[in-house]
Amino acid sequence: MTTTSPTEARAPRAAGARSFEAERAALAGVVAIPVTPFAEDGSVDPDTYRALLRRLLDGGITTLTPNGNTGEFYALTPSERRLVTELTVEEAGDRAAILVGVGHDVPTAVASARHARDLGAQMVMVHQPVHPYVSQSGWVDYHRAIAEAVPELGVVPYLRNAQLTGARLAELADACPNVIGVKYAVPDAARFAAFARDAGLERFVWVAGLAEPYAPSYFSAGATGFTSGLVNVAPSVSLTMLEALRSGDYPTAMKVWEQIRRFEELRAANGSANNVTVVKEALASLGLCRREVRPPSRPLPESERAEVAAIAAGWSI
Repeated sequence: MTTTSPTEARAPRAAGARSFEAERAALAGVVAIPVTPFAEDGSVDPDTYRALLRRLLDGGITTLTPNGNTGEFYALTPSERRLVTELTVEEAGDRAAILVGVGHDVPTAVASARHARDLGAQMVMVHQPVHPYVSQSGWVDYHRAIAEAVPELGVVPYLRNAQLTGARLAELADACPNVIGVKYAVPDAARFAAFARDAGLERFVWVAGLAEPYAPSYFSAGATGFTSGLVNVAPSVSLTMLEALRSGDYPTAMKVWEQIRRFEELRAANGSANNVTVVKEALASLGLCRREVRPPSRPLPESERAEVAAIAAGWSI
């Protein structure tokens, strides 16, 4: 039996408001975070980036997040972030929904969101505020300023703040009906389950923002999509897990989990110091892009590269 939460009851959809059905459907799947490849001179490599996007699209991926953390968002210049957005929209065409990462100060985030809208992107993901002092009401104000600037776009907060309450997310959505989904990246499945129900489980699309390692536990609590950096290397692996989770086949999902466990452990080690590095190293081992990342990340030491290459070679790619 379906029940209506108090939050849902007090927030009926306004007459004529967009439902964002296509955008919601796009979030309920593998939300790929493409890497940003660099050329030998250190600049963004557009041709290689396009080739990596085509590989994702040809592999069955239908939702792309340019300027995500796996894309080294915080290491890119404003002009590079615009370039990555433009390349993604152009290359994807009508083959994928585009969820553009935006952030930094409010004017910068609003300008990026409007740039994405003008290019034809369907959604923006608002990166977690990196300000050292984030109040809960200030979190609402920050996201509200961005969401109100682009009412035509679906807006997806990237939530890493374990202190934020579900009631605050509901408050934001009451003011901004284009807030349609949440990339939830607090590593606590029980907290996620409670937060989603406090905010309104059916009101939002819940995306497991910690990728495949957390997807089974978060799906069991109400998530319907998950982000992925691993998908850059092996789209079929991520899609196999998605299909298993959608059908409730947790034994198969956990077999995929076991298959990717070591790869994801390497990414998560030392506070995720090599999160992007391991993905790029795997791609480099397959001859798909250069391994270089930008500070504060660093390339994988020579002594650790063979293990990553062996993992990537062992997947059916």
